Amino acid sequence: MKVYVLNGPNLGRLGTRQVDVYGVTTYSDLVDGCVELGKTLGLDVEARQTDAEHEMIGWLHDAADEGAAVVLNPGAWSHYSYALRDACALLRWPLVEVHISNIHAREEFRHHSVVSAVATGVICGLGVEGYHLALRFLAARATIEPVDHAEARQEALEQAT
Repeated sequence: MKVYVLNGPNLGRLGTRQVDVYGVTTYSDLVDGCVELGKTLGLDVEARQTDAEHEMIGWLHDAADEGAAVVLNPGAWSHYSYALRDACALLRWPLVEVHISNIHAREEFRHHSVVSAVATGVICGLGVEGYHLALRFLAARATIEPVDHAEARQEALEQAT
């Protein structure tokens, strides 16, 4: 199974940025750990990082077109980017949203993610281990049918009315 590990703004600064919040693991170490674990689990992991929202959206489109699963740390975009959310909703295979810090224990504006509603699952507050847990989840789901976010949204709307 192809899995994109996509990282948003400022995550390329891991290891030096707010180490009290994000830890001392560097971005390079994070990528190496994800790729190695992916090999062990039989996943084809490709990790990317960008500070440009349009580039991230393009990568999500690519993942949707390729039928790839995604581990996404949207960083600050998670709190306001409806364009990113809409791109995530196009994915046909599982999407796991990951945050290194516990977004619910931080500033109020970080408590809500617009991406979470279209994610298969959310992991936050477990440090970089959250990425590893996401990959293990995806490996366990490798033979399960694709996710139909449009169908899931329709079912949720019907249940709400």
